[in-house]
Amino acid sequence: MTDPVPMAVYDCMLYLQAAMSVRGPAARLLEAAEAGQVRLFVSEAILAEVADVLTRPEIQRQRTHLTPEFVVAFIQRIRHTATVLNPAPAAFPYPRDPDDEPYLNLTIAAGVDYLVSRDRDLLDLQDPNSPPSQELRQLLPQLTILDPVQLLPLLPPPAEV
Repeated sequence: MTDPVPMAVYDCMLYLQAAMSVRGPAARLLEAAEAGQVRLFVSEAILAEVADVLTRPEIQRQRTHLTPEFVVAFIQRIRHTATVLNPAPAAFPYPRDPDDEPYLNLTIAAGVDYLVSRDRDLLDLQDPNSPPSQELRQLLPQLTILDPVQLLPLLPPPAEV
C-alpha cells in the first residue's frame, strides 16, 4: 500500500519566502507539512543554507523580524516538521547549477513525489526532452517538480484531530 501523504523536498527559496511572509504560498506549504498534509524531507546541508540566507545582512534589512532568535526558532521549526536525512549521497550531478545538487540528491535519496521550487534551473528539469530530465526520470520516475502554488491544490485535506 502506498503512502497517501505526498512526500516533498522544498528548496531554500521556499523557506526564505515562508520566513519572510506568513501569508504566502510558501508559508502555507510549511504549515501543510506541520499539519501532516505533506511529508517533508531536509538535510543538514539544506538547513545550513537556509540559516545562512536568513542571516545575510541584505535579507535582514528587508525584514527586521528576521532576528537571530527568529532564525534559530525557524530552523528548529523545520527540523521538528521534516525528516532529516543525512547524508544525501551525490547521485545526480547537475552542471547547469551545482548549487541545486543538494536538493536533487536529497530528492533522490528520499524518493519523494515532489520537488518544490521557484528556481528555473530546477523547474526546467520537468521538460521530458532535456537529457538531464531524462537522467533524473531514470532515477526517480514518479518525481514532479513544481512551484508552491501548483502543489497546494494537490495536497490532501488536513487530518482531523
